[in-house]
Amino acid sequence: MGGSHALVVGFGATGQAVAAALKKRGHQVTATDDRESPELIAAAEGLDLELITAPSEAQLSDSVRAADIVAPGPGIPEWHPVFAVCDDLRRPVTCEFDLAAAWDDRPILAVTGTDGKTTVTTLVSEMLAASGVTTMAAGNTEVPLVTAIDDPLPDLFVVEASSFRLGHCSDFRPTVGTWLNFAADHLDVHRSIASYERAKARLWQNQEGDDVAVANADDPVVMRHARGLDRLVTFGRSAEFRIRGDSLLTSEGDVLARIDQLWSRLPHDVYNVLAASATALNGGASLCGVRDAIGEFNGLPHRVQFVGEWNGVRWFDDSKATAPHASRAALAGFDSVVLIAGGRNKGLDLGAMSEGVGNVRAVVGIGESAAEVLAAFEGVESTVADSMEEAVGAAAEMARSGDVVLLSPGCASFDWYRSYAERGGAFAAAVRRLHDGGTP
Repeated sequence: MGGSHALVVGFGATGQAVAAALKKRGHQVTATDDRESPELIAAAEGLDLELITAPSEAQLSDSVRAADIVAPGPGIPEWHPVFAVCDDLRRPVTCEFDLAAAWDDRPILAVTGTDGKTTVTTLVSEMLAASGVTTMAAGNTEVPLVTAIDDPLPDLFVVEASSFRLGHCSDFRPTVGTWLNFAADHLDVHRSIASYERAKARLWQNQEGDDVAVANADDPVVMRHARGLDRLVTFGRSAEFRIRGDSLLTSEGDVLARIDQLWSRLPHDVYNVLAASATALNGGASLCGVRDAIGEFNGLPHRVQFVGEWNGVRWFDDSKATAPHASRAALAGFDSVVLIAGGRNKGLDLGAMSEGVGNVRAVVGIGESAAEVLAAFEGVESTVADSMEEAVGAAAEMARSGDVVLLSPGCASFDWYRSYAERGGAFAAAVRRLHDGGTP
């Protein structure tokens, strides 16, 4: 693959990492991006490559025609013209994962799913580390896989595999591939729910021999794709890695932990522990290492993260919930909730946020989709806020002793903020300011 001409489409963080990796291996690289910015130009100059910003259709077609490798970055929507051009010219596309697999043969444990990927990826990494296995988390994290493989120390890689990355893969083959769950999401990138599902299913398409598929036995979409796989390990309420009474068990019946020992007893986090344990144990971790990592883990920021309690009201930051099903999962863990939700809808039905939910006592709508959020909870006390400060103040007025105030937006953050983390930080800061900056 060395010495050919590569076209990188989308020059964000991952696109820049892919371009750097290609150049390091002797490829001539051209990059395109639909945006024009001094930062992108500076990055291209730093890598000594040609960058075409806001390319015309003719420029894009010429660039594809001149390339032997076309590598779209994650997040390039499926209707982007580059894919039509590649189809017309019969030019295959590749992905970061395929490139990394061509350059490095160390084992990969890959985790996909609509929710829980980062938590499970982190837990698996910590379980392996506690077992004495040198590893690195990569993929849909701060470290792209094409960058991670430059480090000679890891014995294996734990890869967070988003649909954005999987969707264009053809050769990616994880030693252990774990699919956590499936729900409607990312219609801002995929043409349809069916297309999103197909992207996820690529996780297992090349597995063979001793490769292991780990699947959520309680998710019908996941199990539809798991049927017929050679080495299938399941997790769930009554699966191989399962819940019995107040304990989590391995497929051999060994106790992993008691539920009351976990950092969170929310149902989705209990499943995350089962999934991570199944993945790590099939990837080389020891039972002792898995148990130690579970005991030490304290959760990740902005995922139903406790902010504080004042006047009998508990406040939680779940800013990472950027789709309705994620908010619904968080709501399931509480008895009486004042919900703060809204933001930039990703093309999803926000009505799904309230399906089967009867514990929301009041709602504060925020951002571009505030009206849709209020419509989803029709009949519930509600109001609209024009800032996070105003939303927190309104929620405090509505809340009663015993309630939970939960920021679980069900939407992306990009109407008001640059990231879900910035949104969650703004929420926590506003809560603390409301209570005079004191500690709970």
